[in-house]
Amino acid sequence: MSPMPTDMVDRWADRSEPGPGQGLLYWHMLLHDQPQVQALAKLGQDRLAAFPGLHLVPSKWLHITTLIAGTTDEITAEEADRMVAVAERLLAQTPPIKVIFGRVLYHPQAIMLGVQPAEILSPLLDVVQTATRGATGRDGTIDHRPWTPHATLAYSTRAQPAAPIIAALGRELPGCEVSINSVSLVVQEGPERLWDWRPIATIPFGVR
Repeated sequence: MSPMPTDMVDRWADRSEPGPGQGLLYWHMLLHDQPQVQALAKLGQDRLAAFPGLHLVPSKWLHITTLIAGTTDEITAEEADRMVAVAERLLAQTPPIKVIFGRVLYHPQAIMLGVQPAEILSPLLDVVQTATRGATGRDGTIDHRPWTPHATLAYSTRAQPAAPIIAALGRELPGCEVSINSVSLVVQEGPERLWDWRPIATIPFGVR
């Protein structure tokens, strides 16, 4: 997600998305129950609110995308249940993982809060990929390579210079340390920006 972009672009101009009645299955670390991250995101989004062409992520669905497991056409309900069961077994002895939010990341399509240290969450990606592979025979899809865990504040919906946005938000917000303690399997119905999400299961860490 570097170097810093010179221009923002429309994320959804050429992006393939599910149609009505279709869905994508995601592994997400949901952050709705993390008040410090919620407050930090609000601070960032308040600074971005004056700019046109930015779609702010609803606080309810603030998240760290981990893996796109597949479409609801590809993955049956039974396979989804098996994915959850495998992930529960693999995470039964995993303690909560402490991370720091505060660094701001910029991409032509989005503005994000980075996670530090990023590599500390890599074992979680391995777990959900193993669970997905074991249940479906497929590895799923990582949205960005290399995987860079982050919580998106806003998606870009138009072309515009990035410099004024970067100047307004900066590259660092006041850091906060939080414990990541669960991962969720979520169905996204229809286009991404409609936020028609349905969590199937939330798997807490360290529960046998």
